[in-house]
Amino acid sequence: MAEATRALGTQLMIGINAVGNLSSIGGIDASAETIDVTALDSTGGYRRKLAGFKDGGEVSISGFFAPGDVGQAAIYTAFESGASSEFKIVFPASLNAQWEFTGVVTGFTTSAELEDALTFEATITVSGEPILNLAVTP
Repeated sequence: MAEATRALGTQLMIGINAVGNLSSIGGIDASAETIDVTALDSTGGYRRKLAGFKDGGEVSISGFFAPGDVGQAAIYTAFESGASSEFKIVFPASLNAQWEFTGVVTGFTTSAELEDALTFEATITVSGEPILNLAVTP
């Protein structure tokens, strides 16, 4: 049985820029629709289904707000422009794995709470097929 790996060192890249000060990167949340093709003459008493379109879902990120961070600035710029961007979720080097996807930043918020650090959150909606590369060379 393979050992578990710590998440420490995982990065989110927007283009060539790493997004700094992240405390959480949500995973690709892919799902698939089904199409009901049950007919009146279907046998066996069970519905019949076909695979429909797949959806890459959303990736949520959160961290400590650092307005001078190039990656955080790129996330906010992408939100303001509404343009698609290239993203990567790069796992620790020992795993040799990463997600690559195109996405649109659909949410950006900052938070200031008494007795807490300044934080930010963003949501990236995946556009098209996310690719899980399992043999990334460092």
